[in-house]
This record gives sequence, C-alpha cells and structure tokens, in this order.
Amino acid sequence: MKLRRKILKTFLALAVLLALLAAGAWFFPRQILTMDSGPVKADVLVVLGGFPDRAVRAAELFKQGAAPKILVTGFGDCLSNKHLLERDGVTNTAIILEPKSRTTRENAEFSIPILRQMGAHRVIIVTTWYHSRRALACFEHYAPDIQFYSRPSYFGYPRTDSNRKRINGYVEFEYVKLLGYWARYGVWPI
Repeated sequence: MKLRRKILKTFLALAVLLALLAAGAWFFPRQILTMDSGPVKADVLVVLGGFPDRAVRAAELFKQGAAPKILVTGFGDCLSNKHLLERDGVTNTAIILEPKSRTTRENAEFSIPILRQMGAHRVIIVTTWYHSRRALACFEHYAPDIQFYSRPSYFGYPRTDSNRKRINGYVEFEYVKLLGYWARYGVWPI
C-alpha cells in the first residue's frame, strides 16, 4: 500500500513538473530559445539558409565589422541570400557559398570543413532567434575546437509584432526539433 502511494506521488510530481515546463516553454519562448552572444568580433559569419531576415541581419553585422567574411549555407537559398547580402552592401569577394546542406545538422557538418580550411577560430552563427539555441549547439557539437557565437535575427520577436503570428508554428516545432536533435544526434541544447 505504501509503495503504491509513493509511486502515485512520484508520478503526480512528474506530471506537475512536465506541465510547468510546458507552460514555461509556451509563455516564454524568447527567453528559452534565444541565444545571443552580444557584440563580438569573429573571423567569419555563417548565415543559415531559410528566411531572408537572416541574410539581412548578417549584412548588418558585416557592415558593423563583426567579421570580414560571410559563409552562406543552405540548399535552395544560397543564391537568393547571396543576392540579399550584395544588395545590402556586402562585397562579392566577402561571400563564400555552401549550397548542399538541407538541415541544421548538415549546415554544421558541411560548413565546418570550409571554416577549418579558411583558418577560422571564431565564428558567428546568424539565424532566427527561435532557431539560435539549436543552431549554436549543433555547431559546437560538431566542432568543439572552434569558438562559436550567436547573433540572431529578431524577426517576429516581440509578441506585438504582426509577423509573430506567422512564425508561431516554427517556434512551437522548434521544441520538438530540440528534443529530436538531442535524441538522434546527441546535440545537447543546454
């Protein structure tokens, strides 16, 4: 009888803990998912494929002198991101392309040899705010010998931003991807 009560109490405590964690993830995604290293200098900026706001953010950082080179990664949007960078004032000679990667893991796996060939020791990852924790963890996992930083784009960041509704599904799915990357690839996001 006592063992059964103890098991029931333990199960109830775990259920309450999981409910609190889920509520925290729902109500505080910015605080949980965003990784921003603040102003840093690096050898290279790595822009992950996806939304165009990432390339716009990389151009801002480039013009601020954060890094002299930009590695644009991602199948399907390398060229469009390159054009956005050039439109925003980044010189063609500062841009390197990695057009094969289709996932965050591949972004890291395919970019790291290029970064090593370039002699990069300090690298800034540029992605969206809700993707920044997993992206940074992925690059650190696959290249612990390189110092990585995160300087995300804040598109749709404030709850009052009209674009926030468009990205809510991405934010929610990011939690699933964090767990999936931990289980499948051993990428621990903390």
